[in-house]
Amino acid sequence: MNNLLVLPFLIPFAVGAVLILFSKRIALQRFLSGLTAVLMLGVATYLLTVVRSKGVVVLEVGNWSAPFGIVLVADLFAAIMVLMSAIVGLLCLFFAFRTIAPEREKFYFYPFYFFLLTGVNGAFLTGDIFNLFVFFEVMLISSYVLIVMGGTNYQLRESLKYVVMNIFASILFIATMAFTYAVTGTLNMAQLAERVAELEQVGVLNVIAMFYFIVFGMKGALFPLYFWLPRSYFGPPAAVAALFGGLLTKVGIYAIIRTFTLIFPHNQEFTQPILIWVGAITIVIGGLGAVSNFDFKRILSYHIVSQVGYMVIGLGLYTSLAIAAAIYYIVHNIIVKTALFLYAGTAQRITGTTDLKQMGGLLKTHPLLGWMFFITGIAIAGIPPFSGFVSKLSLVVSSFETEQYVVGGIALAVGMLTLFSMIKIFMYVFWGEQKHTKAQGKTKVGDLLLPAIPLVILTTVLGVAAQPILSFFLEASDQLLDPSIYIDSVLKGGGA
Repeated sequence: MNNLLVLPFLIPFAVGAVLILFSKRIALQRFLSGLTAVLMLGVATYLLTVVRSKGVVVLEVGNWSAPFGIVLVADLFAAIMVLMSAIVGLLCLFFAFRTIAPEREKFYFYPFYFFLLTGVNGAFLTGDIFNLFVFFEVMLISSYVLIVMGGTNYQLRESLKYVVMNIFASILFIATMAFTYAVTGTLNMAQLAERVAELEQVGVLNVIAMFYFIVFGMKGALFPLYFWLPRSYFGPPAAVAALFGGLLTKVGIYAIIRTFTLIFPHNQEFTQPILIWVGAITIVIGGLGAVSNFDFKRILSYHIVSQVGYMVIGLGLYTSLAIAAAIYYIVHNIIVKTALFLYAGTAQRITGTTDLKQMGGLLKTHPLLGWMFFITGIAIAGIPPFSGFVSKLSLVVSSFETEQYVVGGIALAVGMLTLFSMIKIFMYVFWGEQKHTKAQGKTKVGDLLLPAIPLVILTTVLGVAAQPILSFFLEASDQLLDPSIYIDSVLKGGGA
């Protein structure tokens, strides 16, 4: 049963390696890739049901007991993230089948696609800091290749910033790991949590905690370390941008939530204000960036920056409802952000541009695209009954319950900026005078919208069935807020 934990990253790694051998055979690559993505979704769904019914699942690789061996751990939060990775991986892959140029497909697109999912899923499931670093690097190296594939001047220039920033983050990560080991003598997360509790989280341990926050904040695009994201996500094809927009920053946010609920939860007076105010400034900066831009993909990229801020505020508030709201926000954002990037790619396929001022009237020629965007747009803006409303309301209620009235007010105000930027896209791209030609207006995009339909259904279900889903996320939140469950499962054999 526990060997189930290796499948979410072993399957994509093995298939990615096999696909290298068939780089010129596009049809075979597509068949194997599609089959693998469906299999990964089945494995992720089963893993979540197992964790829900049996509790935390632990695997000691090679039967080496923790903390001496490599440990894989799946609690509810990790299992939810693996499922979201599988959903986004499957849908973006099918979108890629219809949009990625054959030259890219022959140039190892699919192998690196699955290597990236290997890193993402491994980061969610690892139980030690060193392997978190390893899986981060697998993910980032794959993302370097995917982001630069195509070789335009713009991609090369912007990917250089992306690479330099992430290399700096990786060096800082290594230094912080060394610092951590020197102070505590371990990198196993469960044992590290015990040691930090014994030593008390003061002095040098607070410094280490902040170093981890900076490292993961770079990867999660928090203020002031977000500058690389809007331009980097503009260059790659829509399928890659959707995969990045949906997943990659959430891995950084996952790592922040994991470390600050398990390892460094002991000095709230010190960490809470930092988390809350970095999150608040991040949502403001991202919101202003979205409002000031006139490009479809850049607006969506600034929204990513804005919305990771909400997730960090949820962690900073540190109540059961607030962390459940953060998980809700992560799931909601993965769904809607992926869908919105797919719409941007579809609109670009029709009009040949993502510049809002050169677009218009798509609702007349492509009404299904227009109304799907409308539903997703109001979902991300937090309009009921969709998923954004529930996640944002839960976060604002948590802010007021903890007397963080200013933060709650900022969250509400920036929600208006998000709504304004969504209305701007709708008015420029889908409303008004038709600016694309009649020939462009006849472009068939039904097959491009198919991968986005499940996402529209999911955001609706997340909103309509809010009560049972929020209850489920509260279970995950309570598990995070009681680190002894994770520690006992890993170190005392309490896991399934």
